[in-house]
Amino acid sequence: MTVAAVTCPYCGDPAELVGGDRVYPHRPDLAGKRFYLCAPCDAYVGCHPGTTEPLGRLADKALRRAKVAAHNAFDPLWQVGPMTRPEAYRWLAGALGVAPADCHIGQFDLGQCQRVIQVCLNRLAG
Repeated sequence: MTVAAVTCPYCGDPAELVGGDRVYPHRPDLAGKRFYLCAPCDAYVGCHPGTTEPLGRLADKALRRAKVAAHNAFDPLWQVGPMTRPEAYRWLAGALGVAPADCHIGQFDLGQCQRVIQVCLNRLAG
């Protein structure tokens, strides 16, 4: 199995591939999952199931919170709103001015997550 080269965006050091028990020691249900971790920066990202491919970018505490908030603003558009999930992502890509292939909250930085929240709340409000 090839391990991806994942670099911490905060310090520039390589991230370590670890089990879920290192990231979530209080969650035995996640122990078998894989994560990339930069312990000094408290930045991590999970892997696609059964692979070492990261689900997005390493995120510190502030970015993890921003991603949760972005999903909380975005997900109602397709979970209970007027769009399917693919339609919602196409709309979001257009609203953010990014290519649909690049429109993944897991890849976004703090500013992009804040922009997701803004455009989604505007859409839901009006």
